[in-house]
Amino acid sequence: MTAPTGVLVMAHGTPDTPEEIEAFYTRIRRGRPPTPELLAELTGRYEAIGGTSPLTGRTRAQVEGLAAALEATEPGRFAVRLGTKYVAPTIEEGVAELAGLGVDRIVGVVLTPHQSTMGSGEYFERAEAAAAAAGTPLALTVIPSWHRAPEFVPLLAARTRAVLDALDVAARVKVAVFFTAHSLPQRVVAQGDPYPDQVTESGADIARELDLDADPSVTWGTAWQSAGRTADPWIGPDLLLEMERVAAEGATAVVVCPVGFVSDHLEVLYDLDIEALDKADALGIAFARTPSLNDDPAFLAMLADVVRAAADAAP
Repeated sequence: MTAPTGVLVMAHGTPDTPEEIEAFYTRIRRGRPPTPELLAELTGRYEAIGGTSPLTGRTRAQVEGLAAALEATEPGRFAVRLGTKYVAPTIEEGVAELAGLGVDRIVGVVLTPHQSTMGSGEYFERAEAAAAAAGTPLALTVIPSWHRAPEFVPLLAARTRAVLDALDVAARVKVAVFFTAHSLPQRVVAQGDPYPDQVTESGADIARELDLDADPSVTWGTAWQSAGRTADPWIGPDLLLEMERVAAEGATAVVVCPVGFVSDHLEVLYDLDIEALDKADALGIAFARTPSLNDDPAFLAMLADVVRAAADAAP
């Protein structure tokens, strides 16, 4: 019997209880415990969205949906497991579980569309090390990015169009659309990281799909959000500052498509739904964002196509 092809779905991870926040924050800070002030700030953000993030449940639903999409087209070919960067099951545990199933090769995919050294690059390094340390030989094929998968842009374009069409007449007079993603330290970008260019490509692709340049009531651009609380400069322009700029130029509404994120989590539910909305209210303009992809079957079918193509092309 032929061994299945392993699929390691990698994601960020999040604390499941308020008691886990401090240890989680320390891991994110590469072993440096947060100051009491930083911990209180992060805990307050989680409290504002209900105490914990829904990311764990969203991620598991995405993994299950991807497995179901693969199984529906090729029964028995793939074994799908989750591995996260900061919580259990870890990337290493995911690789070990797949090895225990008898797979001899693994396709690694990250639940973020764009390639970056601090994001997907670190995930892949850990997966490669775990595969090399496995008791049985494991070949690892990675998918660096999938932001230009054929159905990705139509999915987000449809969501953006729906939000634009739902604006009331007064808000629709002059709309600024921003395609956002998590900011990175400038020092990473200075080393040639492909991430900023890929995020910009995604925004341009969606704008082209919607023909936004033909609409005189709409402007669009890329903005960055959720910069870390460090002394290092982070890439911009920052979304909140861009909102101030367009409001001063007469914008009546801001619409955000968080193109760098695929599920509801802290950076969407707090940084956009609370922080950016509060900014819009203070500026006297309307605000809306596109719904997250979450476990939309169309999204997971698209991701299954990406995984299947990578498996077919692998040696």
